[in-house]
Amino acid sequence: MARKKKADREKEQYMKMSPKVLALYIVIIAFCILVIAPLVIVFSSSLRSPDNQASPLRLFIEFSGASYIRAWTQMNFPVELLNSFMTTGIAVLVIVFFSTMAAWPIGRIKTKVARFFYYFFISGLIIPSQMVIVPIAQTFNRFNIPNTRFTPVIMFITCSLPFSVFLFSGFMKSVPAEIEESAYMDGASLWKRFSTVVFPLLKPATVSVVITQGMWIWNDYFYPMVFISKQGQYSLPVGMLQFLGDKENPAQWNVLFAACVLCALPLIVIFMLLQKQFINGIAAGAVKG
Repeated sequence: MARKKKADREKEQYMKMSPKVLALYIVIIAFCILVIAPLVIVFSSSLRSPDNQASPLRLFIEFSGASYIRAWTQMNFPVELLNSFMTTGIAVLVIVFFSTMAAWPIGRIKTKVARFFYYFFISGLIIPSQMVIVPIAQTFNRFNIPNTRFTPVIMFITCSLPFSVFLFSGFMKSVPAEIEESAYMDGASLWKRFSTVVFPLLKPATVSVVITQGMWIWNDYFYPMVFISKQGQYSLPVGMLQFLGDKENPAQWNVLFAACVLCALPLIVIFMLLQKQFINGIAAGAVKG
């Protein structure tokens, strides 16, 4: 009986919605449709056979795994998946390690030198790395740096450090210095204070850096395409480019959409497994702020 009364009250509230609220709901629903529609089209087309050229707007007219099989085989998916995991994992670990170590003195020391280094890192956000890719490639050749699967990691780390240091140094200012002082009074060394006191308190910022930079590194194809020459060392986004085709070989859209789903699937699985940690880290940062 109580549930029925509650449902009746909710129904009455919906019936009394003002035109402004109703218009807001319509806008939100329309926006959701615009966001979800391309994903539905991609998934629907990926379930078609490679030779099915019907309009992509005709959703779920065929359920076939042929496009996934071809994408898996031509991309050499297990190898490229391993390359993507290695590239993303190594880059994110180094970014978090060095950016936290740089942000710690920048956020704590109130001197002109610390301020200089803060603006030095921030200046890296101004210049797009794509504008200087040619001299960077020439520098790599001059120092005889080989083009391997690890070469793009250097660029990923360099491009991510400015934003990561900016984020960590801003969060560092909200961490009470008294906690470090108390650890110092207990005899903790510099590294001990950083690893056991400071770094755990930066978990919300660390989660933000891992999510933002990890997704960018995973989905980026520009640097691997520039610095990797062997197909066996390609990451997943670069492997997908072969399905775009050219003038002589038309694009294999259904296979490309299947490759897109395969490329996004590992991130979806990781987020589902670590969803609680991600949400707790972000929520902790929101509460602290």
